[in-house]
Amino acid sequence: MEPAAHILSCGKRLHLQHGPIDLIIGADGDRQHAFRAATERFQTILTDLVSELPELRLPFTHNVPPPKGATALRMDQAVRPFIETAFVTRMAAVAGGVADTVLNAMNVADISRAYVNNGGDIALHLTIGTNFTMAMAGHDGAELGSIKINFDDPIRGIATSGRHGRSQSRGIADSVTVLAHDAATADIAATLIANRVSLLKHPAIIRQPASDLDDNSDLGNLPVVTNVGHLMPHEVDQALQSGRTQADTYIYRNMISGAALFLQDQSVTTCPAQFSITQRTPHYA
Repeated sequence: MEPAAHILSCGKRLHLQHGPIDLIIGADGDRQHAFRAATERFQTILTDLVSELPELRLPFTHNVPPPKGATALRMDQAVRPFIETAFVTRMAAVAGGVADTVLNAMNVADISRAYVNNGGDIALHLTIGTNFTMAMAGHDGAELGSIKINFDDPIRGIATSGRHGRSQSRGIADSVTVLAHDAATADIAATLIANRVSLLKHPAIIRQPASDLDDNSDLGNLPVVTNVGHLMPHEVDQALQSGRTQADTYIYRNMISGAALFLQDQSVTTCPAQFSITQRTPHYA
């Protein structure tokens, strides 16, 4: 399959798709030039990643040699600050890394604002006087709240992870959304924070080795969550606070700007300036 590109019916957004990569792109300003640059850069991203895929799936340590491709290098650089805190591979930053690469290519155009949305992992370009807003929704379509990023915020990446996402999760979070200085960093942080939203040996939580579900999983035989039953409110809070502690650590180290964590109608957030959370009524069994 060759890379596909087309302008959506609104006339203001570009859709790029190649294999598992599916991007929605918007730009204000010289949109035509920006979209042309994004389309050109997109042509080789997937093939470049596939050429290094075995190495990118390896458990990451300081001794692993850097990759060659531009997107893979973004993934490598994003993951390095996190390797002391958890098991991780460079694939945990792939969606955000792709978004960052395409956005960077668009900077040759005269644009005042732009975004590249790779399945919910978003790279942003903002200039003076601009902002970016987006809604957050749960896996069931329920409204979770909204995010507003102003041009003077040190945030150019948004990413969401959790057990209902595209990748396997070691935690029980319905979703974790992270704000960071780029999309690749937000991507890896969201993954690791979501993994920490957990309860050990709880009968309502079902786990299986990742390799039993996907022979190609970079998590190998590490357990991943396949089902979460009803949890009591104090148990939900305990799991969320575990993830909150991890998020606070990353914020203290200036690795991310903030996070919002969601599990069974409860939530915690670390930066109310950017997040507006919709209060939901818990449903108890």
